[in-house]
This record gives sequence, structure tokens and C-alpha cells, in this order.
Amino acid sequence: MAADQITYPSTCWECSTACGALVTVEDGRVVKVAPNPGHPYSKGAFCVKGIRALPELTYGADRVVHPMRRAAARGGGAWVRITWDEALDEMAERYAAVAAEFGATALAGAVSGAFFSRGAIVALLLRSMGSPNWMINQDLCGGCRAVSDRVTGLGVVGGEDVENTACALIVGRNPSAADPVQWMALKRARKRGASIVVIDPARIPAVDIADLWLAPRPGTDAAVALAMSHVLISEDLYDRDFVERWCHGFDAFAERSAQYPPARAEELSGVPADQIEKAARMFAEGPSTFISGHGIDAFSAGVQTFRAYHCLLAISGNVDRAGGSRRLKKPAGFRTYLDLLHDPRFRLPAEVEQLTIGAERFPLWAGPEGWQTACHNPSVIEAMLTGNPYRVRAAYVSGVNIVVTYPDTPKTIAALRSLDFLAVATHTMTPTAEIADIVLPKTTTLEEEEVMLQVGGPCVQFTRAAVEPRGEALSDFEIAKGLLARMEARGALAADFLPWPTKRAFNEFLLEGSDISMDDLMAEGYAEFPYALGDFENQTFATPTAKVELYSETLAGLGLEPLPDYAPPRPERHAATARAEFPLVLLTGVREKTYHHSRFREQAWARKVSPDPEIEVHPETAAGHGFGPGEWVIVETPGGPGSCRLRVKVTETTPPGVVRTGMGWWLPEAAAPERGCLEVNINAVMTYDGPWDPMSGSADTRGLPCRVTRLDAAGATRAAAG
Repeated sequence: MAADQITYPSTCWECSTACGALVTVEDGRVVKVAPNPGHPYSKGAFCVKGIRALPELTYGADRVVHPMRRAAARGGGAWVRITWDEALDEMAERYAAVAAEFGATALAGAVSGAFFSRGAIVALLLRSMGSPNWMINQDLCGGCRAVSDRVTGLGVVGGEDVENTACALIVGRNPSAADPVQWMALKRARKRGASIVVIDPARIPAVDIADLWLAPRPGTDAAVALAMSHVLISEDLYDRDFVERWCHGFDAFAERSAQYPPARAEELSGVPADQIEKAARMFAEGPSTFISGHGIDAFSAGVQTFRAYHCLLAISGNVDRAGGSRRLKKPAGFRTYLDLLHDPRFRLPAEVEQLTIGAERFPLWAGPEGWQTACHNPSVIEAMLTGNPYRVRAAYVSGVNIVVTYPDTPKTIAALRSLDFLAVATHTMTPTAEIADIVLPKTTTLEEEEVMLQVGGPCVQFTRAAVEPRGEALSDFEIAKGLLARMEARGALAADFLPWPTKRAFNEFLLEGSDISMDDLMAEGYAEFPYALGDFENQTFATPTAKVELYSETLAGLGLEPLPDYAPPRPERHAATARAEFPLVLLTGVREKTYHHSRFREQAWARKVSPDPEIEVHPETAAGHGFGPGEWVIVETPGGPGSCRLRVKVTETTPPGVVRTGMGWWLPEAAAPERGCLEVNINAVMTYDGPWDPMSGSADTRGLPCRVTRLDAAGATRAAAG
């Protein structure tokens, strides 16, 4: 290593896996990002997004490096460089004017979520301005799991102990693409003799190392889970001691699961009854862990599906035991970003929080009792357009490309265009940024400091600001502080919920009550802490009964179904004529290792690896519908807002009658402002208007009926009709 090089321990947080990293700096520039083999959580696991995409994002030619104001009609693609003072003054003036005339609830924010600091910062920024309205992405990914975990009381999200498990149950998750840490741990577990059971309609790579693969029809997973619980109960394989001491509503749950014996689950899901029985017995032997993902999350019945698996986990006794699913652990006194959001010191008055858009209909998601207290996104889009329940007139979007990532792309574009004012903080000119009035340059994760809990470690992780920000980029914290100072000068603040002078002070506040210091984190890039398993008397279950609620008193109190149940997927609810017109089933959310949702599409190496948006089709399906490998096809759904074109990938990993695709596609090289997001983006095909999960407000973005037509045939058909 050159004498002028220095390598820092850090953490990559380009996605929620958050792998331990080693960042090498030479002459003030990052020259290498590599895995940290000594990290207690990631153990050397890493992916190309951290190694290559993050540095190229930081130093890429397309990066936004100074504030800009639009110089033509909104979306016209004309921009003029301005100073930070000009940008923040204009933002403060416009937001203050909207709040003065229409009330602070007319302001809204959008960010990815509260897993990273930017989510808490944007939420506290909006609250300081008097608005409870901020949008997150988790109604589309992870939200159903989180709401189920909360009402069931487990506290096990992300805490699976693969390293010590005897049986890993993987449901709706593709670890090989989504989580390199988990994938490496699973391969180690298999090598030492652990059993692996995969429940997924597609033949994901985990099937190749599995002992058993159950392939249910899309959207029928709840029936399989309830049948597995029925096997445990009817064969006396459940953990009687844990159930008697720590579970509430077992008798009612036993009656519910008895309605789904394996034979009935086979009728509903297509999974042979004997496979369900075998999977249940393998899981019952234990210790077993439950690994879940987007595949059972993105449905309007997602919470109850997760509840079915969470209840299975509970009655098997695999909660907070070695080799099971570890509950969330954190150092005594340490504050997470979710802790900040729920801390009374940083909350608006209850009567204001009750005005959060979506809180009345989805109180477990939005508003004062909600998981992250965020809004119901589709309702905010509607509020921008129609004023129901009241009109949202100005917004601040940071680090999220909602035009591409929200379903019903045309409606999201129309909603943002309808605003009186929109500011977007971004790294590149995304389709969302193209609609803004003001565009702000954000720091990347190589340029800013982050302290976060890694529940999988468990440890506290540190991301170092390894280099100075490029150009005039500022962190979310610095942007918020600058804006709040100007809002305060205009008498437009409801409170100051970001009282820390610097991001370092903010991070030290998170550590303040713990035994972990900033020096500890900077030295190693992480800090481990002691924890105990199975300490249920000390770490109680956060439910009305202080037990794991198989029968949820919270749901019963809201007039919602208190027991997990099965609901038919969307195609089965359509009339025969509709099924004939849209004969295939669409699964979205297929991961590409080169991209993280809509990010990195501007990078040439990533486009070389994954040049086009693909749709995976079984050979029988392709032959039956008249298209072959590499051909372009048009995808449509019933009632959808439009169509998109995708390139066919013929593969036997996708079941017949089902098509699979990813999300987040847009074309940075295409014309502004849409940049291809209405052309190659699957969200341009799907509605966001429901039906919604009654607990999380999540819409169906998987398991949708669809039709797929060759591009030339579709064009000829439309020309003839015209």
C-alpha cells in the first residue's frame, strides 16, 4: 500500500444489509471499497454495489454537485445553478407561505424509510414545520412483515440465527440476490448439515441447496403456513411450555389452523399435502429459524400471511433461542431511529398526529400509533390531486425516486406536477428530480457519518465520512438544519425537533445512554455488546397481554380479524372472462445484483451486466403465447394505468403460467423528464388504488393477473383498433 493511502473500517449502507467495509483513501479520494472479513455480522460478505457502484456514484459524471433551480416549465429539463443560500431561502419562503395559507399539513415529505438516519431526519424536519405527513417505501417492501411483528409481539424482524440453526425456513426471499451475508451463512449452515426448506413459486438459487422445496401458487402462502401449524398441533410437535407461558390465544389459533389441514392447503396452494407435512416436521425438530422476504409482503393480504408464519414460529418455540429467530437486541440506553420517531420529546401534539393522511383508516401504519408514524402513500398521492382528505400543496423528497418506485407511475407524475412547490435532494437527475422546482446535491455514504444498530450482529455499526463531500453536496442533516434556521427566521416553525448542532452531535445522542463511544466505533467500524437469549421477563412482548398474541387483542380492538387467515389471491377473485383476457400471473420484485431498486441505472458497467429490463417466462408459457428469448413484449394488467415493454428471458426457474420481473427501471439516457419511466418501468402497469391490506395499507404488487403480448403484435393490434 502506498504511504499516502489509509484504510478505514466502515459500513456500506447502500442497502439494508449494511455490510462491514474497508474504505481506502488516497489523496482525498476513495480508491477502494472492500469487505471487512473481521466484521462480526457480515464476516467478509459483500456485493458489487458496495465495491463498484458506490464509488462510481460518488465520482460519476452524472452526479448532481450543486443546487439548481428550474429555468423553464416544470419538467422542461432546463436548469440554472444557484447557491445554497438561494436554494434554502426559496424553499423556506415557499414552504412557509403554503403553511401560512393552508396549514402545515399541506406540507409533505418523502424518503425511503427510517432504517437509515435520513428517514428520521426528514420526519423530524417535517414535524418541526408542523406537519405529520411523510411517506416511506415500506408499504411496498417490509411493511406487512413489520406490522405483523408488532401486533404479534415477537420482535424478531431480521434477527434470525442462521449460524446455529438446524433448519432454515426461507419464505418469499431470494438471499443469493438480496442479502450476501445471509446467503453465505445459509451455505455454511448447509455445509455443516443444517436442513433448508424453501417456500417460493420460483426455483430460486436457494432451492439448489435445499432439502425441500414447496412451490405454492402466488399469493397462497398463508394456507401453507396454517397447515404447517395444524401439523405441529395435531401431532403434538409444538413447544407446549413456550405456548403455555408466553402465547395468548392458542386455543383460538388451534381452531383456525384446524380449518387448513394439509389436504385443504394442497387444494388452495397446489403444494402436495405430504410436502407440507414433511416441512412442518422438519421445522418442528429445531432449532429452526424463519427467513422471510418481499415475496409474501407485497400483497393486500400480506399482514395476515406474515401472521400465519409468525404464529408458526411462536408455537414451535423458536423465538429467541440459539439457532432460532433472535429478537431485536440493542445496547442498554442506545437509541435507534425508530426510537427517535416515537420519543415524546420529538412528537407533535396528538391532535396534529391524528391528521396524518391514512391514520384514520390504517392506524397501525400511519399516525401516532403507526409503525414508523408515516403516511399511507396512495392516499397522499390522492390528496395532492383531489384534496381528499385535504390538499397537499408542497413537498420535500430526499434520496428516493418515487416516480419510479411507486405503483401507477402516471398518477405519481401528475400528483407531483400538481404541487405548488417541490424540492428534491438527490445524487443524480432521476425522473423524480426532473419534476422539481429546486434540486439539491446530497452526500453519498462515502461522505457522511452514520451510526446504526445491526440487529443481525447484533452490534452497533459505524459509517465513516471517509472523504470530503464532492462539489457542494450536503448531508440530509445539514440540509434540514439550514432549512429550519430559515423557517425559524420567518416564524414558520412549530418546534425544533432537530436540536443537535451537527450530525456528529446527533450520532452521539444515539449513543448517549450506552457504554459505546464514538471512539470505539471509529476504531473498529462496529461495537459488539452483550445480550441474553430468552430473557422474556426482562425483554417483554410489546402487546396488551405482554405475550405473543396468536389472537391479537390489538386487531380485535380495531374491529379487524384477530387470527391469521387465508385470502384468495387477486387472480382467483376475478371473473372467468377477466382471467381469460389476462391469463398470466405477474410476480414483481425480482432482484438484480447490479442495482438497488432504481439506483445505479446511469452506470455503464451495470448496464453492461444488466442492459435491459427483463421478464422471466417458462418455456411452455413462451411457446404458448408466441414469443421467444430476447424478444420485446408488452405487459398489461386489468385496470392498470398503462403498459411497459420488457425483454423476454426464457427460464425453467419460473413456473408455467407465471411471469417474473424486477422493478426500478428507467433510462437516464432517455429524454427528460420521464427518462423512460413510462416505457420500461413495471410500476407504470400497476394501480396503487387498492385493494389495500386492512392493517398496513399495502397494495397488491405481486400475484396480479396480466397479459403479455409480443411488441410487434401488440402494436399491430392497436393500429387495427385505431
